[in-house]
Amino acid sequence: MKPRVSWIEKYVGKEDPQYWDRNTQILRDTEESFRGSLEILRYRYNQSEGFHIIQARYGCELRRDGSKGGFVQDGYDGRDFISFDKETLTWVAPDPQAQITQRKWDALPARNEYFKSYLEKECIEWLEKHLSYGKETLLRTEPPDVTLDRDKTEVEDGMETHICQVHGFYPREIDAFWTRDGEVWLQDTLHKSVAPNADGTYHYWLSIRIDPKERSRYRCHVQHDSLQEPLDLALEVFEVGAAAGTRA
Repeated sequence: MKPRVSWIEKYVGKEDPQYWDRNTQILRDTEESFRGSLEILRYRYNQSEGFHIIQARYGCELRRDGSKGGFVQDGYDGRDFISFDKETLTWVAPDPQAQITQRKWDALPARNEYFKSYLEKECIEWLEKHLSYGKETLLRTEPPDVTLDRDKTEVEDGMETHICQVHGFYPREIDAFWTRDGEVWLQDTLHKSVAPNADGTYHYWLSIRIDPKERSRYRCHVQHDSLQEPLDLALEVFEVGAAAGTRA
């Protein structure tokens, strides 16, 4: 394991010089455990050959309103396999093959109590430490740059597609959606997942198909922690066949 950002290298290495070596060994042990799990799952799914993947993620959340959250999730070949419900101390398995693992892990109450305790205490303590180490980076805010564009591809039904592009914002959490006459509008809309930029900020886009005669009814609404007030961008017609976004 190696640090990927300067602030964690500076502080963690100073407080705990063995941190990186210790966690590298933990990950190596986990790799060996995963190899054994792969063999079990290949047998369980009756897969004799091919390339297969086990993924695991766990972590905790400390939200701006003070609330907390935590998760433990495993995946197999890109699909959800099993996840932990820390409120009920049980495991959730959407796949019949995962229910074998679910029954086994549900029967280990001490292990499940440990996961709950880790997510609610130790993980939060680590998260608070990391926030204090990297506060200049992690707690900063960057406002989004929002633009509207129209897809000029000709379509037979007379409808047109508009795209709301949201760039350069930080932190990652953002709320962006289309409205019609001031109400949230989901019909004929698409959106992309929030994705990172090379500079550490994020970008996002959402689109909508509308009747050109009703452009004035629609807005792209954007809310973000960096904004004192939400943005509402309207489609304004300057000439026949051309549209641009303006803040309403």
